[in-house]
Amino acid sequence: MAKTNPETDFELMFESAPISLWLEHYSALKRLFDTWRAQGVVDLAAHLAQDPARVQLCAASLTVIKVNRQTLKVFAAESQQALIDRLSEVFRDDTMAQISQELNYLWQGQLEFSNQTVNYALDGRRIDVQIHVRVLQGYEDTWERVMVSLQDITQARQAQHKLTVSEQYARDLFDYSPVSLWVEDFSGVKRLLDEARSQGIQDFRVFISVHQEFVSRCMEEIRVLEVNRQTLTMFSAASQSELLSRLGVVFRDEMHESFAEQLLDLWDGKTVQLREVVNYSLSGELINIHMQFAVLPGYLDTWGLVLVSLVDITARKKAEAYLEYLGKHDALTRLRNRAFYVDELNRISRKGPWPLTIMAMDLNGLKRINDAEGHAAGDAVLRRAGEVLTSATAGYPYCVARIGGDEFIALMPGCDDRVAAGLQERIESMIEMNNQFYTGQRLSMAIGIASCKAAGEVEAALHEADQAMFREKTRYYDESKLERRRG
Repeated sequence: MAKTNPETDFELMFESAPISLWLEHYSALKRLFDTWRAQGVVDLAAHLAQDPARVQLCAASLTVIKVNRQTLKVFAAESQQALIDRLSEVFRDDTMAQISQELNYLWQGQLEFSNQTVNYALDGRRIDVQIHVRVLQGYEDTWERVMVSLQDITQARQAQHKLTVSEQYARDLFDYSPVSLWVEDFSGVKRLLDEARSQGIQDFRVFISVHQEFVSRCMEEIRVLEVNRQTLTMFSAASQSELLSRLGVVFRDEMHESFAEQLLDLWDGKTVQLREVVNYSLSGELINIHMQFAVLPGYLDTWGLVLVSLVDITARKKAEAYLEYLGKHDALTRLRNRAFYVDELNRISRKGPWPLTIMAMDLNGLKRINDAEGHAAGDAVLRRAGEVLTSATAGYPYCVARIGGDEFIALMPGCDDRVAAGLQERIESMIEMNNQFYTGQRLSMAIGIASCKAAGEVEAALHEADQAMFREKTRYYDESKLERRRG
């Protein structure tokens, strides 16, 4: 097993980091700030606003010491010197508006902060980035060493802060990385895989499907050497020792299957892997994670040093689920939307079951409410209609959709007019209850029903249900006029 050289290891991490890292020198900026304070400047934002050239002066006082390979890749630079020579192309236009805010953080004594800004690659691409700035430990008085990480949020795929030449710098980078980082020893896992190979195992997938305990043995062989602060935050752990003592809570259920897939990739020689997995915090919350796994250069023979970065994509997953929900539902009433209704009608027309009963529904008086009280009041009535229809059809395999402004429809496959009449009674009863609960505008709905027994009758049934609904609507308005005359 190769001996561990911490300085070399952390330098490798810095150079191989999948996010852009900059080691910079801010001492000239601090001296400029000290001069302005001595001159009586109190409000930096106002001071900079008085003369935009002062922002340029501050920017010019920052010196780049070192950038990593990923920085050159992100900014399309052939070399570090080429990037430094053309920094005016990187920090331009809308970038300068954000620099004032970052300068103000430093002016106020915030030696670590995050901000969103815009940079530009040397090939002209606009890059939206999440910037994280920290004055490194031991340099708080001089700002001689400042670490800046740029996370490209344009593609929403980011990874980890890495480390710099010195062990102390690198440990600071590791500890304050905005993503979860794990340094692990997989040498025990490699030993087990080598033993299986030496025993003549060729089809590893079949082997682990038969010997599932082998996957568990491999998981037990993983040694976690270190995690950073973001890991503790992500997994709701008070300390590294607490987290490591309760890894069974973190890696459970779905993780066994995903780790088996990870082992299959390792068996096939894939020592750099990307995958989405599910972990759990110590408080029991499910966390969707984008994981990057890499055996570090110099350890490919032993797997003795592995870097794992975890990005919490739970919010993204929820957003994707919500977008999928919106694709099938009306956002206001939470009923199905017109697109889903059309697909369902086509499906039933092809496969049944028959008879199919169609219930066409339309709110009474919605235009009057919108005209008299505004669309917010009309939207409130529409939401109430959604609540009524959802409650009335709960537990039934009906498709209830909002197909227009005040138009609703229910598809009832396998149901006849008698069943539909029962549903109509429930809806009308719940409307009355709803009107008792809500003060103000009364909820009223015209309903028409029609049935068909074959695909060729569907269009006629839709028309018949619409006509029946329109007759009910006409009756409602006629009766309303009579009541107004009497009043």
